[in-house]
Amino acid sequence: EATAAPRLMECRSAAVSFLSWALVVSGAAFLLRQTRRCGQYGRYAEPGGRCWPAGPAWFLQEVPAFLVPLLLLVGFGEPGPATGRSLLVWTFMLHYFYRSCVYSLLTRGRPVPLKIICSSIVFCSLNGFLQGHHLLHCAHLQHTWLTSARLSAGILLFAVGLTINIHSDHILRNLRKPGEYVYRIPHGGMFELVSGANFFGEITEWCGFALAAWSFPAFAFAFFTICSIGPRAYHHHRDYKRRFEDYPCSRKAIIPFIL
Repeated sequence: EATAAPRLMECRSAAVSFLSWALVVSGAAFLLRQTRRCGQYGRYAEPGGRCWPAGPAWFLQEVPAFLVPLLLLVGFGEPGPATGRSLLVWTFMLHYFYRSCVYSLLTRGRPVPLKIICSSIVFCSLNGFLQGHHLLHCAHLQHTWLTSARLSAGILLFAVGLTINIHSDHILRNLRKPGEYVYRIPHGGMFELVSGANFFGEITEWCGFALAAWSFPAFAFAFFTICSIGPRAYHHHRDYKRRFEDYPCSRKAIIPFIL
């Protein structure tokens, strides 16, 4: 991709490297921690403590990952027409637009602990900066990049993952009436194969994004996602089997037919 026009913000390579390695290390630590104990929110939340309703909580904790890249794109992006970098930034932002502006309005989940909201705001802000800044101000792309098979495969994989994620959220949401916090066995879509269909969809999204971007920050984020929500799918799978004697024995936790 041509880079003749001067950029409005210099690449902060040290910050990109630090944040990327932080994702890798914290992902590994998160994975180790969740082999012993699942994250304390949703069905695993401890009683007591300050909580916010699920809708506002999801909006606040997810929207920084949409707004920070948007600000970088609008205020500190490259002059002239949209580029391949912008395509990937918009791809990243699409997920968080759904999470913050659509999912938050529709969710019927449990109230979210305030400490989870605060930590998620920090994470989404830093990761939004990392992905947006690297793509807009650090990445070097060849002029043939937009026609590469890897980009097409990555974007397709992202789209498939996002579709699975949205459809799985729809199935889970319709298991409850408004204000209800009961748990029922989900059926349909990828839930016929795995207990964590929504998690499988999100992991697929970010693996596709990493394939399309082909960068260390994108791969670090995909690795962190696998380490953080992969074990949660396993805990959900185990919880379903404990709650329901008739839970389908053919389902796996997160990887169809395997795990």
